[in-house]
Amino acid sequence: MYKSIALTLVLSLPLNFSLVGQTEDLNHLQQLLSTRKCPQCDLSGSGLVQSNLVGAKLNGANLVGANLSQANLSGADLSGANLTGASLFGANLTGANLTGAILTGADLRGTYLNNANLDNTKLDTAYVQGAVGIPSSAGTPELFYGLGMVEGKQGRTSAAIENFNKALTINSEYAPAYLARAMAHYRLGQNALAAQDAQMASTLFERQGNTPGYEAAENFIKGMEIALKPREQGGGNAQLDQMVQGIGSLLLQFVLPALGLF
Repeated sequence: MYKSIALTLVLSLPLNFSLVGQTEDLNHLQQLLSTRKCPQCDLSGSGLVQSNLVGAKLNGANLVGANLSQANLSGADLSGANLTGASLFGANLTGANLTGAILTGADLRGTYLNNANLDNTKLDTAYVQGAVGIPSSAGTPELFYGLGMVEGKQGRTSAAIENFNKALTINSEYAPAYLARAMAHYRLGQNALAAQDAQMASTLFERQGNTPGYEAAENFIKGMEIALKPREQGGGNAQLDQMVQGIGSLLLQFVLPALGLF
């Protein structure tokens, strides 16, 4: 269960969006740029970087391998569109309709998805790091947990917590997210919240028969107790900091068990 996450988080790999044999229909491209209406059109491989496509009608369009980086697609209708391998890096998709769109291998990093309709759209095979406004309904616990781990690794602790929250909104018994959120709270000095989440993680890991997870949660709890003692009683944070790093490595195994990126 915890080891299931697709290539969504292979964020450091170079992306190549030019697909052999995929070229746009120039008449369709001209139609889109002049009218912003091109449903069912063949726009595969099109170069539409920074294009103003506000409210464009692209439902059912073939946009395989298209480059829509930083395009303004706010309010656009992309329902049923095939965006396999397309680059939407930094694009504005606020309020866009992506119902049933195919996003396999699409680059959605840094996109704005506030109020976008993502019903029946799978994001677990797209690149979504840094995307803003992904609704909980559009992802899986594993997706948001993995995004949280990446954000935490890059020092964006508050963003990490937001993703762990979404993972737990979908599945309130997703133990790795509790332990990861406990570590994030600890880094922010929110010790009471950290202890609460760690205890919940311990309980769930034990109930679910996950011995490594249970032991990691228990070690974190004990480490916090030691770290919070007054210094004259031998307390301190150095040992717990080392423990957090070790637990973080364990938690990453739930995200990318076979890819070895971290």
